[in-house]
Amino acid sequence: MPVIGFVGTGNMGGALARAAAAEKSNSLLLANRTASKAQKLADEIGAVVTDNAGVIAGADYIFIGVKPQMLHGLAANCAENFAKRGEGFVIVSMAAGSSIELIQSLFGAYPVIRIMPNTPAAIGQGMILYACSAEVSEAQEQGFLKAMHNAGRFMKIEEKLIDAGSAVSGCGPAFADLFIEALADGGVACGLPRKQAMEMAAQMLLGSAALVLQSGKHPGELKDAVCSPGGSTIQGVRKLEEHGFRSAVFEAVVAAYEKNKSLV
Repeated sequence: MPVIGFVGTGNMGGALARAAAAEKSNSLLLANRTASKAQKLADEIGAVVTDNAGVIAGADYIFIGVKPQMLHGLAANCAENFAKRGEGFVIVSMAAGSSIELIQSLFGAYPVIRIMPNTPAAIGQGMILYACSAEVSEAQEQGFLKAMHNAGRFMKIEEKLIDAGSAVSGCGPAFADLFIEALADGGVACGLPRKQAMEMAAQMLLGSAALVLQSGKHPGELKDAVCSPGGSTIQGVRKLEEHGFRSAVFEAVVAAYEKNKSLV
């Protein structure tokens, strides 16, 4: 039974802990600066609350779920605990903009899996990007994927691409939520009750995304299939283009990427 430990149970750490808890063969340890927050999550998912030293001493996969600017302080406080443990574990870092090289320079030359998850992982619909250090064995990588499979879809990519991928799939839920909210607002303006407008918008986006993944078709082709000649959809597309919709999304991703590169 693998032991999955979380140092930090914020929004993202909590989402992954919930996904890990869905795999009944996992045992979970939680540590958080605010112990009551960890306890609330532990009560919800059936985990054990401990401190950072407890996670480091007992977990097979140690998830580092703190903000990038807190890594140096955490490493200084936990260096002795890692040294005592010695080996037999993998550090799983979700700190944005923080390379494997940086993690190993701070915590030691241990096996590291660098991940970039997103919040839909909490309901098993995440997009989790990951890269492994040379020290991670095939068995450790496969153990990680098995332990966390309930989080959603995993994609192994070159580490140099993780910051770019994060700008799309990591930051993307916020962009998608803005789009859903705007669609619903438009529906309300046209007379729809808000609750119904929100459900329509959210299910539409969910279905459209599933159609892209399952059909393998280019989204432009799927868009064209909805745009009948002289119809209402193409007029809506015209307005989106007039107001720079695609350009705005393009620039949002690039801005997020540039911020990722400057975090540490």
